[in-house]
Amino acid sequence: METINIHEAKTHLSKLVDRASKGEQFIIAKAGKPLVKVVAIDTTDHVKRLGFLAGEYTIPDDFNQMKQADIEELFESEE
Repeated sequence: METINIHEAKTHLSKLVDRASKGEQFIIAKAGKPLVKVVAIDTTDHVKRLGFLAGEYTIPDDFNQMKQADIEELFESEE
């Protein structure tokens, strides 16, 4: 991972932000001492949204037919 001096980071901030937004990570250092790690928000660890409730709920086997009679009655009524 690249280490960038804070003076250089200030001088080239917009370019560094662009690089970070594309997934590149780097460290900003002052006098050779690492201060911060720069990463794009989209590349940080997030909870995966797809399947995040896996195992928490069960779907009944007759899910596609639930309330079918009520729905048919609504469509077939002549009110």
